[in-house]
Order: sequence, then structure tokens, then C-alpha cells
Amino acid sequence: MNLKTRSLLVLLAGSVLNHLLAALAHDGLPSGLDRRIPLTTSRVIGSPDPALPLRAKRAWPQLEFKHPLFLGPDAASNRYLVVEQSGRILAIPRDQSLSPTNLYLELADHDFYAFHFHPGFATNRFLFVFANGPNTKQTNAAGVVLGGTNKFNRILRYTVAPEGRPDKSSEREIIKWWSNGHNGGDLVFGLDGMLYITSGDGTSDSDGLNTGQNLSDLNSGLLRLDLERPDPGKLYSIPKDNPFWDIPGARPELWAYGFRNPWRIALDPVDGGLLVGDIGQDLYEMVELVTRGANFGWSVREGNHPFHAQRKLGPHPVTPPLVEHHHAEARSITGGMVYQGSKFADLRGAYIYGDYGTGKIWALKRKGNKVTWHREIADTPHAIVGFSEGRGGEIFYADYAGQLQELEPTPPETTKRAPFPKKLSDSGLFARVKGHVMQPAVIPYSVNSPLWSDGAHKERWIALPGTNQIAYSENGSWKFPEETVLVKSFALDLEAGNPKSRRWIETRFMLFQQNEWVGYSYRWNDSQTDAELVEAKGADRDFKIQDRNAPGGTRKQTWHYPSRAECMTCHSRAAQFVLGVSTLQLNREHDYAGGRANQLRTLAHIGAFNLKPNKDGLVKLSKAPEKMAALPNPYDESAPLDQRARAYLHANCAHCHVEAGGGNSAITLRWDTPSEKMLLFGVVPQHDQFGLTNALLVAPGAPERSILMQRVLRVGQGGMPPLAKSIVDEPAVKMLGEWIRGLKQAGESNN
Repeated sequence: MNLKTRSLLVLLAGSVLNHLLAALAHDGLPSGLDRRIPLTTSRVIGSPDPALPLRAKRAWPQLEFKHPLFLGPDAASNRYLVVEQSGRILAIPRDQSLSPTNLYLELADHDFYAFHFHPGFATNRFLFVFANGPNTKQTNAAGVVLGGTNKFNRILRYTVAPEGRPDKSSEREIIKWWSNGHNGGDLVFGLDGMLYITSGDGTSDSDGLNTGQNLSDLNSGLLRLDLERPDPGKLYSIPKDNPFWDIPGARPELWAYGFRNPWRIALDPVDGGLLVGDIGQDLYEMVELVTRGANFGWSVREGNHPFHAQRKLGPHPVTPPLVEHHHAEARSITGGMVYQGSKFADLRGAYIYGDYGTGKIWALKRKGNKVTWHREIADTPHAIVGFSEGRGGEIFYADYAGQLQELEPTPPETTKRAPFPKKLSDSGLFARVKGHVMQPAVIPYSVNSPLWSDGAHKERWIALPGTNQIAYSENGSWKFPEETVLVKSFALDLEAGNPKSRRWIETRFMLFQQNEWVGYSYRWNDSQTDAELVEAKGADRDFKIQDRNAPGGTRKQTWHYPSRAECMTCHSRAAQFVLGVSTLQLNREHDYAGGRANQLRTLAHIGAFNLKPNKDGLVKLSKAPEKMAALPNPYDESAPLDQRARAYLHANCAHCHVEAGGGNSAITLRWDTPSEKMLLFGVVPQHDQFGLTNALLVAPGAPERSILMQRVLRVGQGGMPPLAKSIVDEPAVKMLGEWIRGLKQAGESNN
């Protein structure tokens, strides 16, 4: 061997040794990557859409509330009043720089939804409150929670004392009616002096009592009462021009009917029009202009579309909604107000309303029942539950997560940005799109418990800009730097079970900028050379799958490319926006180009986390990953069954079924929730029971009586997860069935 060859071998050996040493983390265990390459090529910045005219900013930034639902000016002072759901109204100063809150009114064992002052408040001092209760927990002889089966909507009147607070002893009940679910929850005085009150169908799913077209009760209706000329022994009378006096058995208090859950009502002071936001169920959200005797069709129809088509309509034709939003852009409508201020001159006279699920806000103008102008004016990350106009022309709204917000003009762009990438090849994140080769600076990752995606193969990456770092948390959510992009690509096997037939079909970006996350989808072309940005409303595409188990050897699989609004219904603030990138999910080994290593250790080693050096000057995790919690793989039969089931629910359900998460139920399905606080085991469902006898959310030992099983088994109406699911997750059904069958009869999981 000559000297040159020997020297070359020594250098090569040293290089390999240095590489191996660099691939060890500071604790001496393997790291999947030896170093971090700064990402400088990303062009995923800005937006493909023009900026909306308004944006949200925090109002009363020093104040936090417990599930605020409504706010408005105090008629007796210059303060504002904030309704908290748990039966409290708080007074706050007009000056947003001040922080005191004072208890204005409280009613134990009830929810409060809204308040309204009498138009003649200056002389009579009357305040009206919409309450629902009592909230006492009821159980049967076996201790099973039955839920609030005897709740009532109650309209209460108080007299405000001279010192500015309602006199509790002055409480008078105007009217009450049974309602245990969709309660409506709002009231307003019309230009005619009458009190109008909204009422939902009283249940929580599919109009289970078939009350929508039934005029013999007060559910699913808009009530109209005369408080100025009460009947003897009552605090109201029924106006003689109410529309249903001549129908046998009809409740004459009704002015209109056929609502699912009319959440907020507004008076247009110009023509007296009554505008209602009516929360839909499966596919549509409605804004309705309510007129005398109108029937809005629920539950035979959902807006303009059939729902329970086999049910009988009431005695009046269906009035179409003024505006209808598909669930691709709205998920739970929040009715608003007719703006009369001058701060936003172009919105004067417009009806301002929003959406609880997506945080979007719209404005419309109308002439009679014809919409003359309609546009989206803001896109926020908030769970909007009530609007109010401020004394200075502000547009305020309550965010159910605990804060008050207001709208302000969106400032003009001060820097010229490159156009938002319309193709993956324009994104700067791919070294080569064909073959799906990412830039070496983009960090791959995998998760312990994947979200069900109709059996698709998925791969994931983190694109951190430059050398910016993640604010790491062992137990909480991670905080990402501005312009972070989380990438997830989906592929289908066009021949079932044959990976060689695999084709990329979609790549999704979650982009973090201006302290908000936004989702974008790209649809791959058939030649697998690139993917194009999907339009904001989303799209569907059918794929032909060769499957020997399907009739004729083939089956159709519909793939849903979610709308940008749909992305944020799961990636919600309650779920901390980022679902899969967390300690629980990433505490596992990942295959880094053939070498396996723990992802947390790897990310710490390459400096992706903003960790502080320890006493030895080393930057590493404060605790070894092996000592941290990790979700098991729900499909790994070697893992404990209870943990597998909880991991599946955490990944597939908990982003909605968590406090303030938007899931229309009381259950909490986070991995770390104690069994007794999940409100899942042995609990009577508030929603559809699917015809099951003695149904419970989870009936320990009896999957056949468990609504959870029905949700996972169904596609379409009633199925869970409700978005982008066209195929049942059969292995999960088997696993959950075994889990429920083995649960203790006492109603707890075996953990």
C-alpha cells in the first residue's frame, strides 16, 4: 500500500469516526441527525388570497373570563357587561386599560346566554336575562349520570337598583319551557315593542323529539310576547296578531318556527327586520330573516336541503335562508348585529356575523329579503359566540376560550413579498418534487398515534426557518417560530396491499405567521411530477382502487381535499393548533435514512429546541425521553389495550372533544384525562342514540350499546371523525370493541 493510499484511508476512517461521534447526542445515545442545516429556501410565506379588510385585536387585554358568551353596554352606566356561561354577569370598565371586574348578577345552577334592557329602562329599570337550568346532576339507582333531563329555558326579569346592580329579590320569571340541548338563547325587543325570544329544538342531535315542525310546543321557534299589557296573573300577554291562533293545539306565543338552534337574534333598526343565525347540523349554516308565520324547515330540511325528508312538514311552506354557508367554510354560525356606528363607515347598515368553528366574520347588506352585498371581512382564530357594538362604534365579540376581541383595519403591507407558491415546486421545500425529495434542511418526523386518514400512507416534515428554534415543552404544546411550515404528504396504494402501486395524492402545509396557523392543500398530478394548490373551498377526487375483496375486484375511494376553513376546525386554538407535533407524539424512534434514533433526542441534539445549557455547558433535554410519557401505537397489539384506546381517542377525537374545543358534547378525550372526568363511561348520550336500547356513550362490557362504537362505525351522518372520512377504520373498531367489552361494570376504564 503506498503512502498516498494509506493517508487517504486514514482520512476516510477519521471522517467516518467523526460522523459517528457527531451522530451521538450529549447523553451518548444515538441521534438520527448529526447537525442542523439552516433552511433558507422556503417561499411558503404570505397568502394566496388578498388581505381581508379587518383583523382581530385583543380588547380589555388584562381580563380573562370563564366561557364568555355575550357582551354589551350597561344601560345604567358607561360600563360593559359580560355574560359568562356559568350563570354570571360581570361589569367591566369602558376604559380597556383598566382591569377591575365586578359581579353584576349571579344565578346558581343555571347557564346564562344573553341579556337585554327594556327600551323604557330609564323609567322602569328592567333587565331581562335568558337562562337555562337547573344544572343539577341526576343519576339513576346504579349511579349512572342521566344528564340534565329537566332543564328549562327561563326568561327572567330583574329591576336594576339605583346603585347599578340588579336587585336579586326583584327576580320574576316571565316564561319557561323545557329545553335540554339546543336552547336558542337570545332575546330582543322589536320596533313594535314586543319581546322576541329564540328557542332551539331542545335536544342536541337530529331533532330527536321531532319538534321542529310541531307547533304544539315552544321548541324550534321564535316567541313573541307583549310585556306592556300582561294577562291577569301573568307578566305577559300573547299579541292578537301572532300568526297561529287559528291552528288547533298550536302555541300562540310562536311567531315563526322550524329552527335548529337559533344562536343570536338581531334587530335591524331601519326596517325592523329580525336576523337570526341558525346553527346547522350536517352540512349547512344559515342566516335567516324572520317574518310573521315563517317556517324554516328544520328538521325536514337543513336550510335549502333535505334532512329528514320522510318527516311531515308543518302547515306552512318552507322559507329559504337569507344566506347559507356550507361546512367547507363555516361550522357553527353565530348571529351578530346590524352595525350602526361610524368607525367603519362602509359597514354602516350591514349585518355582521361570524362562525364559532372557523373564526370567520362576514358582513351583508340587504334590501328586504334580497342580499345586495355580502363578503368576508375578517378571519380570526377565535371561537366567536356573541357580537356587540361599542359606544365608540367598535365591533366587539366574545371568544368562548376566555377573551374579548374587537376588529380593527388590517394595516397595509409594508414589504413586497414573493407570490405565494401555487405549486410544490415553487415552495422551496423540495429538492426535487418528482420522487418527493425534500430539502436536506427540512426535518422528517413520525408520530406514535396517527389520525385515521382512510388508510392513506403518510409522511411528515418540519420546516423551521433559518436557525430559529422551537420553544419546547415536555407536557404542554410546543411554540414554533414565525414562518414555520409543517408538511404532511398522503399517498394511496392504487392496488390494495401493494406498496409498489403507491401514488402521492395530497401534500398539506400548516403555515405559522403573524401568530396564527393557516392550512393549505396541494393536489398531486397523475404524472407525480408536481402538485397544485387547491382552491380555498376544497375539493374531492375519486380514485379507482384494485381490491380483490371488493365486488368486481375494484372499488371507488373518494379523497377529500379539505377547505382552508375545514383545516382550522380540527387545528383549533382549544387543540393548540398543532395536533401531531408534541412530546407525546414524537417521543419515539424514527428511521433517519436507515439509522434509528429517538426524535426528541435528535431534535435537541441538532439545536431545534431552545434549551438552556446545563451546568456542564451541554444543551440537552432535562429528562431522558425514556422517562417521558409517550402515546402507544393504537394498532400495536403488544401495547396495553386501555392505553391503545386512549391514544386512538386522543389522536382522532380530542382536538374537538376538549374544553372549548367545539365538539358538541361534554366528553373530554385527552390522553391524560382521569376516567371520572372524561364524562364518557356509563353516561346517557345527549345526541342521537341511533335506535339503541339503553344506549350509553360507553356502556362498560357492552360495545353493542355504546354510542362511541356507532360513531366510529359510521361514515357520513353521525360518523366520527366527521371530516374527510369515507372508509371505516376496521382495526380501530376491533380494538375499541375489545376495550369496551373488557371495561369494568363500575363504569371506569381499567387504568
